[in-house]
Amino acid sequence: MAFLRDFKEFALKKNVIELAVAVVIGAAFNSIVSSLVDDVITPLLLAPVLKAANAENLETLSWGAVKYGKFIAAVIKFLIIAFILFLIIRAMTRLQKQEPAAAAVTPEDILLLREIRDSLKN
Repeated sequence: MAFLRDFKEFALKKNVIELAVAVVIGAAFNSIVSSLVDDVITPLLLAPVLKAANAENLETLSWGAVKYGKFIAAVIKFLIIAFILFLIIRAMTRLQKQEPAAAAVTPEDILLLREIRDSLKN
């Protein structure tokens, strides 16, 4: 019984649930990035250069036994994911820097309570 209770406490912790949600969102994000690279970027940018009309053709590009097309697609996907994560982290960092300035403003009710306290002292 204690084992099940301990497992329930572990599995239902907020950080474990958040991690599970992040993994699911990450998997969905992976399919979006894959589609973006395979269906949009590859045809627009790489087709004229590599004569590859789509990602399937890109992945079949090879030089002997070396399949450089798959590598190029993987590098493009990595760069897109890294850039998007950079933008997200940069935005979060800016928001965190702005929070203390907003928190420095004293609420009106606190100011009123301070006035009452000061007048009672006198």
